[in-house]
Amino acid sequence: MSDSLITFLGIYFLTYFKFIAGPLLGSAAGYSVFETILITVAGTMSSVFVFTLLGKKFKEFLQLRFSKKKPIFSKKNRTVVKLWKKYGEIGIALITPLVLTPIGGTLILVSFGTKKRRIYFHMLWSSTLWATFFSLTIDQILSIPLFQNLLG
Repeated sequence: MSDSLITFLGIYFLTYFKFIAGPLLGSAAGYSVFETILITVAGTMSSVFVFTLLGKKFKEFLQLRFSKKKPIFSKKNRTVVKLWKKYGEIGIALITPLVLTPIGGTLILVSFGTKKRRIYFHMLWSSTLWATFFSLTIDQILSIPLFQNLLG
């Protein structure tokens, strides 16, 4: 396989697990803003599709595998429930690229019983919005002479 295909697939699969990897590595690989947005959204949405379809089974597997006597109302769980009550699906989708991973946001939406079509829709617009923002921002930051001198 060629190096460019390996680079593309590497960035694509890293965005499965961490959203910010797409804009950072896409810019580092020399991709255009549009290509960076495209690869970031494609990797994120692939993760969303897989974990929406397997979400309940994956959650059950994790609970069986790592079940310990954890309190149901932990600080993290309370924060997620507050966010859900205040902003709903849109709030979870909006913070997923910033705070959560694509897998985490998808599993939260699945566990609250959100319909698959709505998960796909909200995660698509959210990942597109944040991929555009981060791709444009990273290019602007890297064009500052101070950072160009630091990076070589």
